[in-house]
Amino acid sequence: MAYYKQRTFEPGKPFALSRSKIELFIDCPRCFYLDRRLGVGRPPGFPFTLNSAVDALLKNEFDIHRAAGSTHPLMKAYGIDAVPFAHEKMHEWRENFKGITYVHQPTQLTISGAVDDIWINPRGELMVVDYKATSTTTEITLDAEYRQAYKRQMEIYQWLLRKNGFTVSPQGYFVYANGKRDKEAFDGKLEFDIAIIPYTGDDAWIEKTLHDARMCLEGDTIPRASTNCDYCAYRDKAAAYRV
Repeated sequence: MAYYKQRTFEPGKPFALSRSKIELFIDCPRCFYLDRRLGVGRPPGFPFTLNSAVDALLKNEFDIHRAAGSTHPLMKAYGIDAVPFAHEKMHEWRENFKGITYVHQPTQLTISGAVDDIWINPRGELMVVDYKATSTTTEITLDAEYRQAYKRQMEIYQWLLRKNGFTVSPQGYFVYANGKRDKEAFDGKLEFDIAIIPYTGDDAWIEKTLHDARMCLEGDTIPRASTNCDYCAYRDKAAAYRV
């Protein structure tokens, strides 16, 4: 079965938990429990290959300045006094299923998350950077409900870097690539406006969330679904029409 995981939680033992699975717990404890404890995950979504292409191109572009120790023109345009952070583990930190890791001893959970980029300012503080791609005619802000998860994503990365002994600024940045829709012709080329949106992170919520997630996994009862979980709503509705 495609939705069954090979690695599931065993009570009382250490366990690995990715940034995305922490977000799953926040979104719906029932789906989290079914996935991590019982091995039944949500149906996978389709990959956003265009977004991945934008990520790769932005990484390539900022890596040129990382190697040169120089400030990217976009950073200068937004008055950001920093350069891309050069570190021997940068490639590993960016790699899915590896990323930045930390063993949280109170819960015996190994937390991990793969960053898009890290910048460093003259004070030696690291600044987490996340690349995003969209196409909209409205102003891009972080106010939309689904973008609250983006904020938590950045805060987990900040927390992971701090736990690995780095000095981390609460100031992070989202580099947003917005696909233009007002061109007269496509001509086989998609053009973007690039904007940098600052965000001041606060990781105070993470410790309690990790303890709650561990407690959820240790339980023998499937938690209640979140009231706004479309997956659970579909599952419950479909169960009423068994044949």
